[in-house]
Amino acid sequence: MDQNIVPNQPKFRGKMPRVLLLTSQYFIMGELVAAMERLGVPHRLLDLAAKEMDLQQFVELMTTTLAEFKPDVVLTVNHLGVDREGVLMSILNQLKVPLASWFVDNPHLILDAYNNLDAGRTILFTWDADTVESLADRGFEAVHHLPLGTDPHRFRPEGRPVDDALRARVSFVGNSMKKKTELRFVAARPSFLMVEKGFDIAEGFVEAEDHTVREYMRREWPQVLSDMDRLPRERALAFETYLTWLATCLYRRECIMRIMPYEPLLVGDDGWTELFKRVKGWRYHRELAYYDELPDFYLASDINFNCTSKQMKGACNQRVFDVPCCGAFLLTDHRDQIEDLFEPGREVVFYKDMDEIPALMDKYLNDAEARQRVAAAARKRVLAEHTYDHRVCAMLELLNQTIG
Repeated sequence: MDQNIVPNQPKFRGKMPRVLLLTSQYFIMGELVAAMERLGVPHRLLDLAAKEMDLQQFVELMTTTLAEFKPDVVLTVNHLGVDREGVLMSILNQLKVPLASWFVDNPHLILDAYNNLDAGRTILFTWDADTVESLADRGFEAVHHLPLGTDPHRFRPEGRPVDDALRARVSFVGNSMKKKTELRFVAARPSFLMVEKGFDIAEGFVEAEDHTVREYMRREWPQVLSDMDRLPRERALAFETYLTWLATCLYRRECIMRIMPYEPLLVGDDGWTELFKRVKGWRYHRELAYYDELPDFYLASDINFNCTSKQMKGACNQRVFDVPCCGAFLLTDHRDQIEDLFEPGREVVFYKDMDEIPALMDKYLNDAEARQRVAAAARKRVLAEHTYDHRVCAMLELLNQTIG
């Protein structure tokens, strides 16, 4: 395997906009800052999460920063740093500075919690192409598809030795969603009908072609949707999120049951110990730090297994980029958008049905050369097209087209 492939450094030929980044709470913000530094983008990070302030202090901080730095655009991830009451949008509108937000989780489960959204002056990037049309239907005039990526400066084949307890033929890294589901259920305080039908809705959504729970409920469970929409907005959103996370929990449980004969190592929250407490042969490890531990961990497994959250039906999650960037092998579930990113069979191996998992496991566990070929080809593709430097360049070009 060629581990010394040099990333294809993208070049930005347009005018470099000045970018004010809001809050470092989400991990991808660190990658964006690092990419902007490498590309020479004039930027400043304002970490609101580290500051406790009242409304007046917030307004003073924002107006002072905007006046001093004079950004062409304010950028956030998942709308973090944007207050739900619309104060920031009012300030930006007064100063005629557009807001750009890159959604790397379901935008509808986030935006529905906000008031005073100015769709005309907000530029949205979404990692899931399936949400572009629905966001445009909500009045957002500038919506662009921007997939996730990875940082080859962190995820590299030259991994450090890991503890023997982390070595495995097969591993899965991810959240069981069990506790997240329970918390959203409590926050929703659903009606009797919503409680009674909730599990059936989540189970049906796993296999449904609908992109969101709301779409599925509108088609199959209109009475329950009517009950949900009678709740206050925050409780309705909590119930919709509960159904999405429950569907993910059910789906991941079924997928992982297919790899249990291979004695997998499951890495994540302790919800796995509850879901599989009656199943023998598998191992559990606590969550690993994304930056400091995961890059080395991916290299310690023959097969890194992946089953994607049901918050996106067509998009690819972080592991699809991070694992091959390390030069490690990934077996993932099929997403409609994956074939636009990698060549099936040569750069990525996926299952379209859970029943395909055992045969693929047998094939690639017994063929180290095939694993290496796929991993090397995938890494080459990632370095050529799917780093955060590529994503920042694409974002800046789209911003220039939008704001001029």
